[in-house]
Amino acid sequence: MTRDLPAWRSLLYVPASAEKFVAKAHERGADAIILDLEDGVAPDAKDAARAGLPASVASVRRNGADVLVRINRPLRMAVRDIAAAVAAGADGLICTKMMGADHVRLLSELTAESEAEAGRAVGSVRFVVLVEDAAALAHVQAIASADPRVVALGIGGEDLATDLGAEPTPDALDMPKRMGLVAARAAGVLPLGFIGTVAGLKDLDGYRAMLRRSRAIGFACASCVHPSQVAIINEEYGARPEEVARAKRLVAAFEAALKEGKGAVAFEGEMIDKPIVERARRLIARAG
Repeated sequence: MTRDLPAWRSLLYVPASAEKFVAKAHERGADAIILDLEDGVAPDAKDAARAGLPASVASVRRNGADVLVRINRPLRMAVRDIAAAVAAGADGLICTKMMGADHVRLLSELTAESEAEAGRAVGSVRFVVLVEDAAALAHVQAIASADPRVVALGIGGEDLATDLGAEPTPDALDMPKRMGLVAARAAGVLPLGFIGTVAGLKDLDGYRAMLRRSRAIGFACASCVHPSQVAIINEEYGARPEEVARAKRLVAAFEAALKEGKGAVAFEGEMIDKPIVERARRLIARAG
């Protein structure tokens, strides 16, 4: 399945109820801002946060970031969250605690109704789906491929660890995170996240090393809760200028070899063939 995927590296969570954080979110350099209506907002503040979405969405997209809204899981709340987010002009929804493919399709139907009511093109609002419990993990492939709105899938490490009766350690989360990565790639959507746990804010070097390893494994983008993490994600999950330059040289060398009837060619001390060239082309495309 071919989808028009966003070129996200970093997605920064901002509690939709925290006006001072919302006001500065557009300055943080994230590719997407997630206005959180779920865990980041106290129960008695959710109605006000939802009502404030039109102003919040307009504020955080001032520097061109995509705007997503994380909705609540209880269906009654999800219905209100979806209607408000769509009417406010959000580009996408973070769909939490997904149960299976039918759950994704139900939320898609609700979103389509809200799009029609708001005068927006049906299907224009994207989904990032989160798998956060053991029962849903068994259906992760079906969830990833359930609906064309889905552009990214992530495994919610903290919630999943709690459901498993485990500590959110790299050992406990390694297999579930890899299952999510494989499911996302098989469905043609972005694998959101990383292998490991979020390092303390004082250990940004450890955080960087964890992201670098995760990118090498195949993750495409990551969410974060603190502005200090944004630049590191952008650097580690982005395409570095020297990488792009080498990729362009590699593709050019391969195409020249094809014109000469060759299927493999020596390039800067190594042999390259079609899979290597495809990775180079993806890197170039990701760099825009």
